[in-house]
Amino acid sequence: MYPGRRAQQYPNRVALVMADSGESLTYVEFEAHANQLAHFLRDHGVQPGERVAYMMENCLANVVAQGAGERTGIYYTLINYHLTADEAAYIVNDSAARVVITTRPNADVARQLPQRCPNVERWLMVDKPAEVTEFEDYADVVSSYPTSPVDGEKLGLALLYSSGTTGKPKGVLRPRLDLDPADPLPIFQLVPKVYHTRPDMVFLQPAPLYHSGPQSATAESLRCGGTCVIMQRFDAERFLQLVEKYRVTNTLVVPTMLSRILQLPPEVRAKYDVSSLEAIAHGAAPCPPSVKRAMIDWLGPILFEYYGSTEANGSVICDSYEWLAHPGTVGTPLVGELFILGPDGEQLPPGEPGVVWIKGATNFQYLNDPEKTRSAQSADGSMSTNGDIGYVDEEGYLYLTDRVGFTIVAGGVNIYPREIEDVLAEHSAVADVAVIGVPDADMGEAVKAIVELRPNTAADGIEDELIGYCRTRLAKFKCPRSIDIVDDMPRNTNGKLMKVELAKRYRTGEPVR
Repeated sequence: MYPGRRAQQYPNRVALVMADSGESLTYVEFEAHANQLAHFLRDHGVQPGERVAYMMENCLANVVAQGAGERTGIYYTLINYHLTADEAAYIVNDSAARVVITTRPNADVARQLPQRCPNVERWLMVDKPAEVTEFEDYADVVSSYPTSPVDGEKLGLALLYSSGTTGKPKGVLRPRLDLDPADPLPIFQLVPKVYHTRPDMVFLQPAPLYHSGPQSATAESLRCGGTCVIMQRFDAERFLQLVEKYRVTNTLVVPTMLSRILQLPPEVRAKYDVSSLEAIAHGAAPCPPSVKRAMIDWLGPILFEYYGSTEANGSVICDSYEWLAHPGTVGTPLVGELFILGPDGEQLPPGEPGVVWIKGATNFQYLNDPEKTRSAQSADGSMSTNGDIGYVDEEGYLYLTDRVGFTIVAGGVNIYPREIEDVLAEHSAVADVAVIGVPDADMGEAVKAIVELRPNTAADGIEDELIGYCRTRLAKFKCPRSIDIVDDMPRNTNGKLMKVELAKRYRTGEPVR
């Protein structure tokens, strides 16, 4: 979140604009606000390598706060503002944050944190209500500081927490480099290749800024002098409206967003001029081939896929032309060397699925969890894994089949849910689908599909129809033994399916609606 020379080149250009309210900051305004907070952090004694935490919705203050962190050499933790007080307090305490900043909409949860986080030294709230006495008002504290840069600016980094789909979330601590934030940064030389950004773009940000992809893409928008249009929450038709209104050139989405856009009636999609779009990057979750092909057919070869993780331990990318030539691939490595390893660490040949490992990329550790760090790295520390299963073809293109923990073992045979999900996603009645293994007395596990139907779809007899549909496209042992129809899938705020949560509900007998 450091514009550097762009702020001098384009001081009066709009850097950030909120899609709903129209509230905006020019580059010179953004720099002034970020510098004031940077001075406060320095004045309070927060040293390079120490930590602060921000719990904010998508708003201008959120980006400003990140901008201050990025120029003071600190780690700044971005907390999901949907968390409960106990969940948020765990992250504040685990990260050893010295300062916490939040906003008025989060007051109900935020004011429960001081009693749970005794080591935090300052609590600030943007637009603080008078009755919230546990916090200082952000403007009262920060507005008196200079708008000029602090002396000796140092590059700071986001300390992001993993999604916590297995156990408590863990902070992903990447090495802090002793650099001036204005220096060319290795990671920001790669970001344009991942997100296909360009100087002076208009970037539409539809996802929560506490996720790694949206956070880094917004930072890239500022570094390349673009205008970033920020949605508070995703809505499919509103997304198209904003593309037309701001002549958006670039965006970053998750596959669920693409699916929701495609589910709009054709006449609704046709209402909006989206011809300004140059690049749609997508990642964070598997994209059903039927969704991706439909988007390319509609908008042309402007989809760019990336595969990576919060840990930033490597990156695999794929453009539309490569995907059309290798349907289903997530691409070839941009950073790091790719290996597919078997259960004993042996390298597997092309076409044989195993655990995906990446060598020679960035180093990271899980904060306060050396055991988890060791489990994600090879014995010599040269390789790391995201816990995904996949294979490469003869040309080196990577295909993901599933997560290690989601593999279904039925009668001793491994079944990969994603293959079944991709087939079901192509059925005209299916809006969303997840496939899991459920206990089975005979086979150990049985394949179950959980399906969300498209609006106005008749549910009578649909389970048998979908099972029959699978049998025309898959080996019988892979086909669902049963299908449940639900109103909504459990997803996190970035649209990523919470499959562990879904499987847990079936194990505990909790109803899924």
